[in-house]
Amino acid sequence: MNLILFEPAETSVPLPRTDARAMHILKVLRRHVGDTFDCGLVNGPRGKATLAAVSPEALTLRFAWDATPPPAPAPITLLLGLPRPQTARDILRDATSLGVAALHFVTTEKGDPNYALSSLWSSGEWRRHLVIGAEQAFDTHLPAVTHGRPFEEIVATLPPASTRLVLDNYESPTALSAFHLMSEKAVVAFGPERGWSAAERDLFRASGFQFVHLGSRVLRAETATIAAVTLIRAKLGLL
Repeated sequence: MNLILFEPAETSVPLPRTDARAMHILKVLRRHVGDTFDCGLVNGPRGKATLAAVSPEALTLRFAWDATPPPAPAPITLLLGLPRPQTARDILRDATSLGVAALHFVTTEKGDPNYALSSLWSSGEWRRHLVIGAEQAFDTHLPAVTHGRPFEEIVATLPPASTRLVLDNYESPTALSAFHLMSEKAVVAFGPERGWSAAERDLFRASGFQFVHLGSRVLRAETATIAAVTLIRAKLGLL
């Protein structure tokens, strides 16, 4: 944890010793009473926390917040055919570290419907991976996330006035690295394991998407996500 995040309601009550953050403060950061560490409010300011007291049951913390808010997330929205749960965990964490604004994990014609039933989504575990990604990046912002909604439904709600790109190794005439972004917002779509259907490709075209690729090498979904977001961040002047 480069930054330890807290929900607003947690800042007014002791932190239980059983909480992973408490163990990190004491065992990894090796903080003692009177010491400080970097902290943040989820979707709020960063600041410093002081370890005010330690008891067998909990840590008492005092918080001081910075006046300057963290930079806003990059105006990048990702649309992803639902991947395997472990792949989704990696994407949730790493896309958050890279600072995207939104992640939509959608059901598709060729996708495995069982992926939407994973406990990753039903238990709320997915949000923990956003927090891990934000803490790694020394940020407080968590992207907006949806999961399990139909592909067509999400396409209809995407941000207007954005450059819309779909990664497709089969029907893409242009490399993403050579593509010129026409706006300061970007939507990037990544297919499921079996790729996009013909009907989905037609909907992309009708919805103003441009087909691009990441080169001749076939990448894992989590690797393609990192590569594409990094390229777009560079094109937006965010690196």
